[in-house]
Amino acid sequence: MTPPHDKLRGLPAARKAIWSGLRFTSLRLRLVVVFALVALTAAVSASGIAYWLNREAVLTRAQDAALKDFRQQMQTRAGALPPNPTQDALQAAAGQMAKSSQRYSVLLVGENAQGEMVYGYSDLDAFTLAKVPKALREAVKKQQQLSDGNKSPYHLYWQRTVEHGTPYLVGGTKIVGGGPTGYMLKSLEPEAKDLSSLGWSLAIATALALVGSALLAQAAATTVLKPVHRLGVAARRLGEGKLDTRLRVSGTDELADLSRTFNRTAENLEKKVADMSARDEASRRFVADMSHELRTPLTAITAVTEVLEEELDAQTGSVDPMIEPAVRLVVSETRRLNDLVENLMEVTRFDAGTARLVLDNVDIADQITACIDARAWLDAVDLDAERGIMALLDPRRLDVILANLIGNALKHGGSPVKVSVRLDGDSLVISVKDGGPGIPEDVLPHVFDRFYKASASRPRSEGSGLGLSIALENAHIHGGEITAANAPAGGAVFTLRLPRDASPLTAEPEPERAPQDGAGQAAERSEEGKEET
Repeated sequence: MTPPHDKLRGLPAARKAIWSGLRFTSLRLRLVVVFALVALTAAVSASGIAYWLNREAVLTRAQDAALKDFRQQMQTRAGALPPNPTQDALQAAAGQMAKSSQRYSVLLVGENAQGEMVYGYSDLDAFTLAKVPKALREAVKKQQQLSDGNKSPYHLYWQRTVEHGTPYLVGGTKIVGGGPTGYMLKSLEPEAKDLSSLGWSLAIATALALVGSALLAQAAATTVLKPVHRLGVAARRLGEGKLDTRLRVSGTDELADLSRTFNRTAENLEKKVADMSARDEASRRFVADMSHELRTPLTAITAVTEVLEEELDAQTGSVDPMIEPAVRLVVSETRRLNDLVENLMEVTRFDAGTARLVLDNVDIADQITACIDARAWLDAVDLDAERGIMALLDPRRLDVILANLIGNALKHGGSPVKVSVRLDGDSLVISVKDGGPGIPEDVLPHVFDRFYKASASRPRSEGSGLGLSIALENAHIHGGEITAANAPAGGAVFTLRLPRDASPLTAEPEPERAPQDGAGQAAERSEEGKEET
């Protein structure tokens, strides 16, 4: 069980989570809520003030009318009684006073000739002396000091009471000169019902004001948020790469200024992207043209170096031993330059978007075996792949991927190199693990970068720095991915994930091609040059 103090500690976090869940994420909703709260506050305040003013006015009017009538009745009816009236006289006078238009009950209290207290009731069941508050009785009996500001020794006092939920007005006074003391009880229920009706009316008016404010807020929010919505749509289109997106500007308010700022920003962005695209296109065109122009002399140089290499291997003595190292260096560098040009042309095809898949249904185990055998790696590579795993892909591009991954493992990782194949749903997963020390953590994010060399002190190596980037591009064109990581037991692991069926990618419509110039034309020329060679 969770300890009680842990539960108490979790309460603030729970409340915070609930509040975060209730946080308004819609600007329209927030505007409506703010409008509604303002209207509700104003309506409640106005209704409360109106109710309070009307309540005081209604009660004061009823109270003043009843007390005024009671005072007159006391002067005319009770004042006409003798100083020591009988009970019958008090009863008669109380009954006559109760017949007033104000409809109140009367209680008269006097002292007869024998000194006994006698009472006169207009309604014995409704009004007795017990219903008169003690404080009111004491105030009525108290004789006041006469002065210039106080001409009467007895005053008329009143008090509001509530009995069984019904409000009453209780008043009392005493006749000057030893006459009886009179009390009145008037029900304020009619006034209370009128005030209740007024309260309901004000509540309905408040509810209508709230609904009206919500509708007004909705209309205002629509007016205000429509430009914001258009701005959001335009920003999404701009984020999707549609740099010619512009907003229609109307008015001189802050939203219009925002739209103008957006248009200026989009225009500047379009210009900068166009300039960058032009420079990038020029760079790709230069690389493509350079690679293409290098193919012809490289073909001749390669032929010559092959003849020289054959002479060296034949050991006929036709080559001076003093220049043999130089000849071998020329042969090695020619091959390296030839590989670099081929890689540059391949990269150019990817950048120009002219690379295409030529699909074939192949057995993955046979394909990997052929790749290893063609490069004489059979003794250095351990293959774990079942025969019969078929996939529809481009065999040439798969061979390029495998050659780069396995060659990279043998060159930089070392034996044993293990290649394993498994199926994961509709995906084909090929992993290449080497027996080396692994890849440094600071190098892992850059292993697929073009021309990246892990060691800055050895910028020149046998590789061109393009192999892994070309392998990754070949995986992408299949709709796949390559990831690099270090195995827990040591060694680097490259994982290739490809769909078993790449045909949906070839079914997509080809993008419109620009006139054949630049990188695209150079890439096609490189294909033609390759065929001629």
